[in-house]
Amino acid sequence: MTATTLPVVDASPSDLGSRGSARRRVLALASAEIRLLLRNRTAVVNSLLGPVLLLGSVGAIAVSNGLELDGPGLLASAIGISLILVAYYNLVTTFVARREEQVLQRMRTGELTDGEILLGTAVPTLLVTVVQILAVGVGVVVLGRWSGPVDVVLPLLALLGGSALMVVLAAASTSFTRTVEAAQFTTLPLVLAATLFSGLLVPLSDFPEPVAEAFRFLPLTPVIELSRLGLVGETWSGHSVDTAGAWIAAPVPLAVLAGWLVVGAVVARRVFRWAPRR
Repeated sequence: MTATTLPVVDASPSDLGSRGSARRRVLALASAEIRLLLRNRTAVVNSLLGPVLLLGSVGAIAVSNGLELDGPGLLASAIGISLILVAYYNLVTTFVARREEQVLQRMRTGELTDGEILLGTAVPTLLVTVVQILAVGVGVVVLGRWSGPVDVVLPLLALLGGSALMVVLAAASTSFTRTVEAAQFTTLPLVLAATLFSGLLVPLSDFPEPVAEAFRFLPLTPVIELSRLGLVGETWSGHSVDTAGAWIAAPVPLAVLAGWLVVGAVVARRVFRWAPRR
């Protein structure tokens, strides 16, 4: 994308500070980014195939091992996988690409604030993430493996908080990512840590308790914890809980997620580069 493809967001001086004006500016930028995404057929196809491949591969593994497909557990995993592999990675590449094309630098000369630029640029990727999670949910229902969640609020908090966290972590990661191609290497440490040690692929209960307790403070772990508490009714240690028990176990992952959001936002604000790296 070049700078000329982005809309010029007009706002009168009297409404620049209003919430309505800020919303219009973000929506204008987000709509431009969405149009660019829809023109990229490869990205659209990958967005549609991702959840299908996830559902199919997990289902095949379960069947081959003589296990029943755990629908709520699969949806909880889909939240974590989509956030780290789709949202985080794609946001890093998007921010770096816009920076190196000097798009971000040019947008800062207009009415858009720094936060509005990042949010508007991130909206298409976050929408794709949500669509993929919903697609997995629909697939689970179609396969007849769905059961009512223990609590609907906790997984929603996990998705909203996790989405915001991926934005700030991606913004921070661009500080040491020189090119779009380099993102596959610079994002690898967080992706590996999140997928291997957050309870996403291997339950935390399989690790020694002191190790599992430490892993609970990784960025993606509270998202997985909250998702499983609400959807599966299971704590990080493998204990089953009802709605009241889920909320009793929720304060720690909520606090960890909030802490990462604060730390990520502060770091991103200090290290994010708006101009191309030379």
